[in-house]
Amino acid sequence: MRHATTDPELLGLVRRFVTPGRRYLRLGGSLLRLSGPERVVFARELVQAASEITPAELDVLFEGGWRERKTASWLVVVAGRTEFRSRIGELLLASEGPYAGAAYCVTLATFGDSADADLLCRYLDRYLPRPDLDYDQGFALGALLHLDAALGSERASRYLAAGGLWQQWTDAPPPRNQDPQKYRQVVHQLCSFASECAELFPALENEH
Repeated sequence: MRHATTDPELLGLVRRFVTPGRRYLRLGGSLLRLSGPERVVFARELVQAASEITPAELDVLFEGGWRERKTASWLVVVAGRTEFRSRIGELLLASEGPYAGAAYCVTLATFGDSADADLLCRYLDRYLPRPDLDYDQGFALGALLHLDAALGSERASRYLAAGGLWQQWTDAPPPRNQDPQKYRQVVHQLCSFASECAELFPALENEH
C-alpha cells in the first residue's frame, strides 16, 4: 500500500481528485442527503474529475488507502471503466481496510453485469461464514439484490433462505439486526446517483 505522506505522486493525485470539497467523505451515505443545486454541482464536479483522471492515475489511487480507493471506485463507475471490474472485485474480496467496501459494491451493482454478481457472490461466500468479521456483508447482499432485480436473476435467494448463510451470520454472536432490503434500497439510491453522473460523462468528455 502506498501512503500519501511519503509518496509525492500519490499526494498529488489526492490533492487533485480525493480531497477537494472533502469529496471522499461525501461519496457514500451522505450523498443521499444532497438535493437541488448542491447535488447538481457535486455531480458535475465528480464527472469532471472522472473525465480528467487517466487509467494509470486510477491505478495509483487504488494502491493507496481507503480514501483513495473509495474515490477511485466512484471515478471508475462514473466513467464506465468496466476494465477495472476485476481489480475492484479483488479489493473487495481482500477487505484490507475499512470504508471502501461499500463503494466497491455500488460500483459493481451499477456496472450491472452477471460478472459483477459473480464477484459479489465470491465475497459473500467468503465472509458470511465469518460472523467474527463485520465488514461489508450487508452492502454486498444489497448490491446482489439490486443486480437480481436488474438481471431477472435470483442469486441472492440461496443466502436468504431459512437457515442460510445470511441468517447464520446475523444470528451468530454478536447478533445483528440487519435488513438486507434496506441495504438494497441504499445501494439502489447510490447506483441511481452514479448513473446520473454517468449520463453526464459523455457530454463532458466531448468538451475536452
